[in-house]
Amino acid sequence: MTARTGIAPEAVVETERIGEGVTIGEFAIVREGAEIGSGAVIHPHATIAPGVSVGEDVEVHAGAVLGKAPARVGAVLTRREMESSAVTIGRGASIGVHAILYEDTVVGRETLIGDHVVVREQGRIGARCVLGTGTYLSFNIEVGDESRLMGHVNLAGDTVIGRRVFFSDGVQSANDNTFGREGIRLEGQRIEDGVRVGSGAILLPGVTIGHSALVAAGSVVTRDVEPQTLVMGVPAKPAGPADPG
Repeated sequence: MTARTGIAPEAVVETERIGEGVTIGEFAIVREGAEIGSGAVIHPHATIAPGVSVGEDVEVHAGAVLGKAPARVGAVLTRREMESSAVTIGRGASIGVHAILYEDTVVGRETLIGDHVVVREQGRIGARCVLGTGTYLSFNIEVGDESRLMGHVNLAGDTVIGRRVFFSDGVQSANDNTFGREGIRLEGQRIEDGVRVGSGAILLPGVTIGHSALVAAGSVVTRDVEPQTLVMGVPAKPAGPADPG
């Protein structure tokens, strides 16, 4: 390491906006216009794009990419106008190995983004959340504070998740009933506060799951779920009140 704030000589650092006590590992890339808060640790081979703001005491693990631009090629049917290209990582957050955060993404303070997680453009992840290993969040997804999405959760675009929601491993959602035809109408889910969804459940386009509801493992949710209700089965049907959890 050099005397320059713990920066490895092999790192490529183009910005001057670096706080005190920062560590930047070998072959990491920090582009001009990025901002690294005091006490942050950037591990080897991580890439920080222009316009990314990394808060104080954030840890960015090896191979992570912050600020990836979305593809703009003919094969992509849906393109969104973004508010900005900026990415903001809140104080004390942790970004896992080979995680990818696209442009126009916000991660709240003390949130854990696991290894190999992808958060597409317009993602808004609250404070003290967990996104488990291999989770994929498509475009324009909001996750409320203190929600936990465990490993290999796959959420379709335009989904809104409330506070203190729990998704177990392997939950899947869809937002397109036309199977990718031209002129599609995308409809994500609305998941209200305190909802719990069991392993392997599938949520179909446009459904709303009311606050504190419980979706049993392996269920296929094809219609709205009333608050504080347990649903189970294929298709999921009411099976009594949800336990308080």
